[in-house]
Formats: sequence, C-alpha cells, structure tokens
Amino acid sequence: MGFDFTGKRVLVAGGSRGIGRAIALGFAKAGAKVSACARGADGLAALKAEGVAHVKPTDLADAGQVAAWVEEAAATLGGVDVLVNNASGFGMGDSEEGWKKGLDVDVMATVRASHAALPHLRAAKGCIVNTTSISGLGPSVRTPAYAAVKALIINYTASQAAALAKDGIRVNAVAPGSIEFPGGTWEKRRAEDPALYNRILAGIPFGRLGEPEEVADVALFLASPLARWVTGQTIVVDGGQMLS
Repeated sequence: MGFDFTGKRVLVAGGSRGIGRAIALGFAKAGAKVSACARGADGLAALKAEGVAHVKPTDLADAGQVAAWVEEAAATLGGVDVLVNNASGFGMGDSEEGWKKGLDVDVMATVRASHAALPHLRAAKGCIVNTTSISGLGPSVRTPAYAAVKALIINYTASQAAALAKDGIRVNAVAPGSIEFPGGTWEKRRAEDPALYNRILAGIPFGRLGEPEEVADVALFLASPLARWVTGQTIVVDGGQMLS
C-alpha cells in the first residue's frame, strides 16, 4: 500500500539532491503539494519539472532567506502540514570552518525553519521530520563536527516533540547510514578514497550502501497517519550498518 498525501502541503529544506530530492519527489508522487529549497538552482529546476509545485533557491545558512522561503512556500501552497529539515553543511573536520558549516546549516536552519513554520503547523496540527545521521549516535574521529551537530539534531528532535505535543504536532527524525547517489559524498569517496569506501561497504551486512529512496520512504511513514502515535523518535535507516 502506497502513501496518500493528497491535499497536504509539504516543505522540504535541502531538497535539490540526494535524500532531500527523494523525499520531495516521494511526497509529490503521493499527491502532496511540495515546496523545496536549496542553493542548487539546477537541481531545483529539475524538481519543478518532475512535479514539485514550488521551489526557491535559498542559502539555508542565512536566517532571512530561510524565513522568506517558509513564508513564500506557505502562501503558495496554502499552509504547511509537514516540514522536513534535511539540509546539511557537511562540516566534517574539527576546524572552525567545519563547525561553522554544521552549526549554521544542520542546526540553525532546522531551528529557524521550524520556528517560521510553527504558526502554520499549529493551524494544521502538522508534523516535523528532521534528517540526522547514524554519525550522531556515537563518537567520530574522522568527522567530529558532523557527528556532534547530528547528535544535537537528535536531542532537539526529542525536545521539539515534548514541547509541541500540546499543539498536536509530532516531531521525529530519520538517521541514515551511508547513502550513495550520483554526485554525492560516497560516490566521490568511491573514486577518491576507495580504501575508506570499501571499509564502510564491508561493515554493511547487506553488502551495499543505501539509496536515497530508502530513507525517503521512512520519512514519508513518519509524516503519515500510520505514525500518528509516534513522536520524539529517531529512526535508524542504515541496512544494519550500526550492527557491525
């Protein structure tokens, strides 16, 4: 049985490629009116051509641009039923630049989009789905800034859920493992750092990396009536990667 989001208004922050793109298209194919934002204008144009109702080039590190996207999207779609906070600055190393990217995009874009959408979500008794990572569930020597901000998103998801339950708003998160798609981090690692790629691959029991659509399906579930009694949870989508 497929999902039916006919008549629902869905906002996807960071929707131009990879997991965000799969989420935006998943909602659109399920009948929702979708708005997506990101910095990548070409990716957004492709989404528009595939049935996404509204797109807006947006620097998600810029508070004013985040608020402007939410308000324009809500006006265009007629409200907001679902907000998906998917954007990441991919700040990896333990450096000023890495921490700034993660805090500005992964954290503050999530906070700012949630705040901007809240009046609309209250009116609709809608829900929020945040994208975090399995990196946020433990320490990381290779990507300490990324892991730390993703852990923050897991904690913030639970805090949001506790605070917004009185308004009838559910908040959950998906924590993907290693996901491969054209132009993505793991496709680049396969070419540039095959030792790392093969080490990660060897740790996934199913013998392959995940696909964006496999994460999108869980995001759609969390936004659907099937998850109506689920809130404050982070669902791992990693093909067993954390089991090894």
